[in-house]
Amino acid sequence: MDSGPENPNYSPEPLPFPKRPALRITTEFDSESTIFFHKISCKFLDSLAKLKLAFHNNSKGEIAEPQISFVSKYLSLHYDLEDHSAIVNSSIDVGPKLKLIGTHDVKAQQGEVTMVANLDNPGYALQLSTLLPSTRLPKATFKFPQGEISLQEKEKEKEEQQVQYSLSVTGTLQSQFFKGLCTAHYKDEEFKLRYRYKDDEMSFLPILSLPSKDFSFAFKRRFAPSHKLSYWYNCDSNDWSAVYKHTYGEDFKFKAGYDSEVRLGWASLWVGDEGGKAKTAPMKMKVQFMLQVPQDDIKSSVLMFRVKKRWDI
Repeated sequence: MDSGPENPNYSPEPLPFPKRPALRITTEFDSESTIFFHKISCKFLDSLAKLKLAFHNNSKGEIAEPQISFVSKYLSLHYDLEDHSAIVNSSIDVGPKLKLIGTHDVKAQQGEVTMVANLDNPGYALQLSTLLPSTRLPKATFKFPQGEISLQEKEKEKEEQQVQYSLSVTGTLQSQFFKGLCTAHYKDEEFKLRYRYKDDEMSFLPILSLPSKDFSFAFKRRFAPSHKLSYWYNCDSNDWSAVYKHTYGEDFKFKAGYDSEVRLGWASLWVGDEGGKAKTAPMKMKVQFMLQVPQDDIKSSVLMFRVKKRWDI
């Protein structure tokens, strides 16, 4: 029997009803500020784009700083419902080794355009960026495997109601030295020299600033995979801090420390990966409890907590 449309008994199969995009709801609460932060997002167009709503609210239920965002690979839009301002970001691949990146603040009528050109040799790139509107030369950055160098015009003091500019140089250079990594950073006529040595049990990081001759160093010692002690000391101010960390598996972390600059001791307990997302935490929830004890007034000690919970609907 013919099953085509000419058959009076033929009935076409109903089209599948489009599925509702999965919603992701994330809520955070900080007891110190007593403010809730909410974020609702969903992906659509086969995960090619994301729509997000974010806002704060206090204990009285008052909503503040609502923002709507549309994010995709080449275009994103962030709109502030209170300020009625929008920031547009875009990225375009002009060629296999050339990319244009643009940012525009619609309300302020200001933006920035950046061109990134990857050179033939791996690790080498040239980047030009300029503010719009602007009367100065674009900032030029040359990147190479050992670091990068940037040239930029900076505004000097006004003389006779005329703005003068000077050329500013910023650079970073890295090199292996005695089984460690030596880094030299130059900015605003100041050198900062860093050397980092690290192995499976210990890491050592001295930092010297010139011409101020400010010297500090950090030292970390791992006693076992779950025990670590960190120490930092500034030789110029005699300020120091120490932190002890103990982990229990991947989801529990205890940390305790002291900071001499603010004369404060503290201890915190993390439930869920401290640096990870709520998605990977048990029950998709992260909790931190922190106790702060001022050295000069122990009675004013404060117990604080933060909670972050995610729901997938």
